[in-house]
Amino acid sequence: MVAPVGKHPYPDAFRPDRTPAPHALLAPVTGLLGTWVGEGRGGYPTLDEEFVYAQEVTFGHDGRPFLHYEARAWLLDADGAPLRPSARESGWWRMQADGRVEALITQPTGIAEILVGRAADGAVDLATGQVALAPTAKEVTATRRRYTLTDAGTLDFLHDLAAVGQPLQHHLSARLRRADGG
Repeated sequence: MVAPVGKHPYPDAFRPDRTPAPHALLAPVTGLLGTWVGEGRGGYPTLDEEFVYAQEVTFGHDGRPFLHYEARAWLLDADGAPLRPSARESGWWRMQADGRVEALITQPTGIAEILVGRAADGAVDLATGQVALAPTAKEVTATRRRYTLTDAGTLDFLHDLAAVGQPLQHHLSARLRRADGG
């Protein structure tokens, strides 16, 4: 069956990404579902100075025990206006029965990570299991990420990085607020 131009071949009711109920294995992370936006700060020893950035993170599902993850960031100037796009990544978080998480995250800069960790008590902790690099990608050997839902209704994000000869250390932190109904 070929859909007419501009029309999706399946009615909204049958589209998997319109499933109203997430899979039971997503229970530890259902609070993340939706789009989150906010600002953060970053730095690294190989950079000349610290920076401020805006971030948007979206978590979705299609009814299976996976979260689709997408994050975008923009560098901001001193007045909070966007300077240019910065980091971007996309991937899948695979949930396991005991709260374990296996995340596959790729970046257009040629970095693909497999992270493993746990989801419990409103927080997800992930650490690098493996990193694959395209031939021209910068060296990244490890990352650690923490996503925490706070009592204030925010999503706090911390990102540690080991790259270009530097040991694992703080790289990014952001406080995000829900941009949609979740």
